[in-house]
Amino acid sequence: MKLTILTPDAQLFEGEVTSVNVPGVKAPFEVLNNHSPVVSALEKGEISIKTSGGTETFAIESGFIEVLNNNISILAQPVKE
Repeated sequence: MKLTILTPDAQLFEGEVTSVNVPGVKAPFEVLNNHSPVVSALEKGEISIKTSGGTETFAIESGFIEVLNNNISILAQPVKE
């Protein structure tokens, strides 16, 4: 699956992943290969991605995810440090 994570200021990630866990507004959920199409709002929490090289996490305040044909796009507001 191809994942792109964008913020208003930068592209945080672009590449192939095996799974993505996101903090959905109603409940956290995981996106795996051949997931059905979905558009969802995201709440404050962590996006966790698994790649062939390991796991990465990104803290967000809010955002949106779109999943379509094994392409995942996340638009997020990062946590201010």
